[in-house]
Amino acid sequence: MLTQAAAVILYNPQAVPMAAMIAAQLNGAAVRFEASSDVPSVRVACEATGEELDGMASALRYVARSGKALYGSTALEACQIDSLLDFIDTQFVPGPGFEAASAALNAYLLSRTYLAGREISIADLAAWQKLVSNSQSRRARSVNRHLDRWCKNIEIVPIVAETFNTYADAKSKKGKTAHEKSKNVKGDAGDPFAIALPNAVDGKVVTRFPPEPSGYLHIGHAKAALLNQEIASRYHGKLLMRFDDTNPSKEKHEYVDSIIADTKKLGLKTEEITYTSDYIPLIEDLAERMIKAGMLYADDTPVEQMREERMHGVESQRRNRSVEETMAIWEQMKAGTEEGFKNCLRVKMDMSNPNKALRDPVCYRCNATPHQRHGEKYKAYPTYDFACPFVDSYEGVTHALRTSEYKDREEQFYRMLKFQQQVWPELPDVVIWDYARLSFMYTVLSKRKLTWFVEEGIVTGWDDPRMPTVQGVLRRGMQVPALREFMLMQGASKNVTYQSWDKIWTMNKKVIDPVCPRHTGVEVEDVVRVTIAGVVDETVEVPKHVKNPDVGMKQQIRTGTAIIDQADAALLEDGMEITLMAWGNIIVDKVHRNADGSKVERVDATLHLEGDFKKTKLKVTWLADTDKNVPVTLKHYGFLLTKTKLEEDEVFEDYVNRNSEKIIKTVGDLNMRDLRQGDVIQLERRGYYIVDSEASSPEGLVLFDIPDGKMKTMVM
Repeated sequence: MLTQAAAVILYNPQAVPMAAMIAAQLNGAAVRFEASSDVPSVRVACEATGEELDGMASALRYVARSGKALYGSTALEACQIDSLLDFIDTQFVPGPGFEAASAALNAYLLSRTYLAGREISIADLAAWQKLVSNSQSRRARSVNRHLDRWCKNIEIVPIVAETFNTYADAKSKKGKTAHEKSKNVKGDAGDPFAIALPNAVDGKVVTRFPPEPSGYLHIGHAKAALLNQEIASRYHGKLLMRFDDTNPSKEKHEYVDSIIADTKKLGLKTEEITYTSDYIPLIEDLAERMIKAGMLYADDTPVEQMREERMHGVESQRRNRSVEETMAIWEQMKAGTEEGFKNCLRVKMDMSNPNKALRDPVCYRCNATPHQRHGEKYKAYPTYDFACPFVDSYEGVTHALRTSEYKDREEQFYRMLKFQQQVWPELPDVVIWDYARLSFMYTVLSKRKLTWFVEEGIVTGWDDPRMPTVQGVLRRGMQVPALREFMLMQGASKNVTYQSWDKIWTMNKKVIDPVCPRHTGVEVEDVVRVTIAGVVDETVEVPKHVKNPDVGMKQQIRTGTAIIDQADAALLEDGMEITLMAWGNIIVDKVHRNADGSKVERVDATLHLEGDFKKTKLKVTWLADTDKNVPVTLKHYGFLLTKTKLEEDEVFEDYVNRNSEKIIKTVGDLNMRDLRQGDVIQLERRGYYIVDSEASSPEGLVLFDIPDGKMKTMVM
């Protein structure tokens, strides 16, 4: 048993025992704290006896028993605290059970100020640290008001706030309250970026965004780019951008240009832009070193046979080729000879490993396609799996952030780099951090599948407004601030979820609604003319946005004949009083319908400006019947897939929505003649739109609908 002799509490810098530190100060315990990377978390060591105990609970109990407080005032309270510590240590932890544990604590705190007794105890401190160190904290506190109230009560204790400011998540800076997150490294417990990035040193973290120029950036890439930038920024490090361009069969200069343009739109601030292909001379040198070290071998096994052998863990007959033979074939590969094209280079890794990614992966193969940067300079190209660890390390990348779909290739990355370090000792280590890829309902994000949509003519190109590419969603009306905010909200979570498009478009609506001007459009098909008695023709100025005068004014033509939609006319009845929006009331004198009553042909009405618009049930959009109206083509879009989520065994081509575009011919008010490409407007009672082509263009004025966040409007 530990005695009351002086003790030291050792802790890993990535898991600072704030609760124990607070307890020691509250209780005046004779204990000191030392950071040590040699301990997994927290360890109590008695300096006099050499005895040790592991775990936060042990540290808290030791500190509490070294004084007279924090362990309850009665034996019953002490037992309660012990029981609570066990619960906190085993159940109040990050993961799927955290919500239930939070709810249980919330119910327990219904009529309690503290977890045990009438004063703060080590149980409160233990639970508080678990809560503020958990990325699920924000939601837990938002849905459990008693838990939130209790937490706030703990945080008003001066020593709690002070300790949090100094040590929160082992990275926070001084001078901020417990409610203010440290933006320097990781943020608070509710921050989606509150991660313990392994081996991260403030000021020295280097991340990279490595797009392959085989297509346009999609929104999954946008998340990756912004995530890498955010992590680098929080650690006061830097972000590199590198094109992984060693597969000339799929790559185009067009894609390089589009990716650079998109990253600029997203506000990506990169230290520099590099190209893996520019490192090919170094990678060739690396390959030769590894061949001479017996790590690589040339293999001319047919592709299908090689795939089958790797599947069943069967070694290639070429695995034991001599260094000399492999070097000779390697020279043939670089020269692009017939013999060279028959072969590839493979890494002698582990053919018996259950992880098939380790079964002698290919690291070099020939390709006769001219490279988009280097033309026909090279005939053999490194694979991504071979080049990436080397170039990451060579460029000084400290942390490679990758989506969790590549989790099975993580060990391959580390092994490949270890092999490379054996022949190139100067190469530093690189840490992989995996996070959940971004997935959306009714959407595919595979470049291969997106390419199919383009090549099959289902869409007009990579920037089609139905495409989940950065250019596609921006052309559809997504605003960069909304896109950035949504992506950063996803954070670095490892939880794989399918996002609904309504969330991101709802955020977009909040950006555009306060500032976009209002206009009016009337459908051309079956348009209804309303003859209004008592009208003096005039042109007046009205606000473009009733709630925001800064948007400016627009002209409105008022004449004795107005046009309205057939759908609105169908609701009219003789004697009804209605409101013409942004004008005033009229009395419907007579509704003239066709023979079978299915359509309204015209309407007679009388101006009634003294009428109260608040009392009318029907508010109608309208335009003066004038040649100053502007022809407008409205294009509405649905999803490219008819199914919410495709299973792994389902063929996506079977669920393609081939009727995802709807065209509506309309006329708009005269002010719309001045709209410019990219302008965002709202058509009253129709929705939000973005200008894709101007009135003066050969196509005329074309508007794309911008989803407003209501899923039903996006499904066709």
